[in-house]
Parts: sequence; structure tokens; C-alpha cells
Amino acid sequence: MGTDHGHGHGHGHAVSADADRRYLIGALALILGYMAAEVTVGLVANSMALIADAAHMLTDASAIILALIAMRIAARPATGRYTFGYKRVEILSAQINGATLLLLAAYFVYEGVQRVIDPPDVKGPLVLVTALAGVAVNALAAWLLSKANRRSLNVEGAFQHVLNDMYAFIATALAGLVVWLTGWAQADAVAALVVAALMAVAGWGLLRDSGRVLLQAAPSDLDPDEIGAVLAAEPEVLEIHDLHVWTVTSGYPTLSAHVIVRDDCGTCHDVRGRLASLLHERFGIEHTTLQVDHGGEPHCFDPHGPRHLGGTPRG
Repeated sequence: MGTDHGHGHGHGHAVSADADRRYLIGALALILGYMAAEVTVGLVANSMALIADAAHMLTDASAIILALIAMRIAARPATGRYTFGYKRVEILSAQINGATLLLLAAYFVYEGVQRVIDPPDVKGPLVLVTALAGVAVNALAAWLLSKANRRSLNVEGAFQHVLNDMYAFIATALAGLVVWLTGWAQADAVAALVVAALMAVAGWGLLRDSGRVLLQAAPSDLDPDEIGAVLAAEPEVLEIHDLHVWTVTSGYPTLSAHVIVRDDCGTCHDVRGRLASLLHERFGIEHTTLQVDHGGEPHCFDPHGPRHLGGTPRG
């Protein structure tokens, strides 16, 4: 038989997990320290925007803790029935972070609308000073998280929490300034609505990207039809089918395919090696599993997905 099964593995050049953990722990310490102070000031100032920011900071802290736990679990080696290990725990963490942002957005929309209708007395100067301090704290925390490996949706989820919190503090600071200078108390509620909108955008983005991974969709930067056409255009290749491109976890694209080659092309092992190198160099896919058969040999009679002949995909 000319069947040859092969695969290649790659580890990439991502920032080490130890360094990522240090950045996350540093950001967590900043957030927890400031959050405690903000809750107190928010109650004294009677500011919904500050309390919303404090609640967002609580979710920031939870997101970072969840990310740290997920990183530790994902680092466990593949054993038993978990043949890919626990790498997708990081994607579940991103899903939880995204869902949390959407739930918070819904809550603050409700509270913000109530306060637009019936605004309380808000202490503008206290809100302004506290929010400006929050901008500085979140900017530093976001900077720390930006130095970690944001190709991981797990880390990206924590980063989006903190980045949105920084934007929220900017909105709150502007609200405090408006209340202080004009006495328009509804500005605090408007700021809370702006915060809710930012949360919703970030939350939806995380759910969408992590959902693609869980549904085993091709990565957004890889087109399976283009890949199939490029492989089929190689001189030795007669047909490509059963082509699957998916992501085990963020930054870990994976490909499998059934390759039919000419009878006179030489050994299947050599062809597989050349195709694997092509996939790595052209598309950055390092983990590949290719089944290679000669054209005259029996192979699957019910191929899945498009068949790529001579570089042209056909349904």
C-alpha cells in the first residue's frame, strides 16, 4: 500500500506561560487594591457610574483569576481520553468572560435608564478624582496584560475586561466633570450606559471568537478552499478531499486531509513531507495530519466536503 500517515508539531514563539502568569498576577494586584477603594468612594459619592466601574473591576479580577486557573489546567499533558490535553479550558474561560461582560452590560443598561429617569444627587468632584485615578490604575494593568501572549483568547478575555474598564473610567471622569460644572446629574447615568455599550461589544467579540473554536470552524485568517487549491496545484497531487482546518485552542491551527497522488510520484512519505512544509511556510500551520494514497489504490468512496482537483475546488 502507498498509504502514508504523518503529522508535524510546532510550539510557536509565544511568550512563556510563566511570564504570562507574572503579568496577570501583577494586574490582579492593582485591580483588587483599587477596587476596594472605589466601592467606598462610589457609595459616599452616590455615583452609579463609579459603582458600575467597581463591579466591572470585580469582573476584571474574576477574569484574571479564571485565566490563571485555565492556564494551569491547560498546561497539563495529554493523557487517557483527553488526547489533546486540556488546552480548550482556555477557550471555555474566554466564553465565561464574554458571557459575563454581556450580562453586566444588560444590568447597567437597566440601572442607567432608571437613573436617567430619576437621577440621584451625585458628588461630581469626588467622582472625577476617583475616576481619573482609576484610569491610571487600569492603564497600568492593561499595559501589563498587553505584554502577555494575547494570541490566547484566555489572556485576551482578561485584557478586554481591563481595557473596557479603563474606557469606562474615562467616561465616568467626564460624567463627574459635567456634574460638577453644570449640575446635570443624568451625566452619571449616561456614562454608565456608555460603559454598558463597551462591555457588550467586547463580550460579543469574545463569544464569537471562542465560539468559532468550540464549533471547530477554520481560523478567520485561513481559507480552507484556498489551502485545498494550493495543495492540489502541486505536480504530484491528483486530488485533495476530507480537508479539515480547525483550532484546538487559540494560536494552535490544525489541519488534516486525504491526499491522492500520481502512481509515478515516488514515495508517499516524501510527498507528505513536501506538503507539510508547504503548509507551514505558506499558511503557518505546524500541526498537520496527511493521509497520502496513490491514485490506483483503494481509498474512501464517500469523501467529506469539497474535492480539490488541479487546484480548483469542486463541491
